[in-house]
Amino acid sequence: MSRKIKLIWDFRGPAAAKTAEHHEIHLKEYIAIEKLPLNITGFEIQGEMQAIAFMVVTDENMIQVRDALKPHRGEIYQN
Repeated sequence: MSRKIKLIWDFRGPAAAKTAEHHEIHLKEYIAIEKLPLNITGFEIQGEMQAIAFMVVTDENMIQVRDALKPHRGEIYQN
């Protein structure tokens, strides 16, 4: 079984929460278009001025997604 990697996009400022929420829509669209095997996405509000959007991919898809969508960072996904 391959590792799952959580790719993360950071947003800051007064519109961070709404921007992260909207970014998740685009991540879901990308998953559908590319027919990726995982469909785990989300957004988290981390403070009044900070939020993230994320997408979980497998090792096999990580480079393709990273190069296409340019996440700010990544980490090993823990369920």
